[in-house]
Amino acid sequence: MTIIDMLEQSVILTVLGMAVVFAFLWLMIVCVNLTGKFIQRMGWDKDIRDPKEEAPKAAAQNAAVTAAISAAIVQYREQERHE
Repeated sequence: MTIIDMLEQSVILTVLGMAVVFAFLWLMIVCVNLTGKFIQRMGWDKDIRDPKEEAPKAAAQNAAVTAAISAAIVQYREQERHE
């Protein structure tokens, strides 16, 4: 086998390998897009919870957390002053 034959074979294998990778990536993109369209059509991408109901609960929880942190800071500062 001459060097020319080996180079020719390596070029063929390189092109074939790149074509296989390109075909796989293209197929993967098509499958992801089809899956996304299917999920949208079935309505599975919608949030089950109503965001209008969640906002007051989240605000109340945030206020409670803020109050607890503030109380802890005040208590810590008072302890530091007395020591």
